[in-house]
Amino acid sequence: MDKIEETIKAIAVKHGIAVGRDDPIMILQTINERLMQESSKAQKEILNNFKEELEVSALRWSEEAKNTAKMTINAALKASKEMMMNSLKEDGERTAKKIRLNFQGIINEMQENISKEYNRVSILILVSAFMVLVSSSFSLWIMLKLP
Repeated sequence: MDKIEETIKAIAVKHGIAVGRDDPIMILQTINERLMQESSKAQKEILNNFKEELEVSALRWSEEAKNTAKMTINAALKASKEMMMNSLKEDGERTAKKIRLNFQGIINEMQENISKEYNRVSILILVSAFMVLVSSSFSLWIMLKLP
């Protein structure tokens, strides 16, 4: 059974009127059906175009989001790198200062020890010189006393 016969049967059942295939109301039904099909095709085409536009927009948004994410990550990495470099520089300077202070303390201690040893050596040289003087004097005295 085709659509026209189904429509004739539905009119008869619902309204109690018998219509034929050549009735003007059936022409309107055919025109209406035709318009509905064309409208459906047009809506499908519009929907497909809208879908394509959405896909293009989604791709563009995706690319923009990726670019924004890359820029954000690069900025964060750059800031992190700068902070690490500053931290390393500050830590290096503090460490160098501590090493300098330790070396300065060691140098001062060595200078004190050298100074003490210098004084001891000076006293030993003075005692040695005095002993040489005494021994020379004694030798001279012995030589003079000898007939």
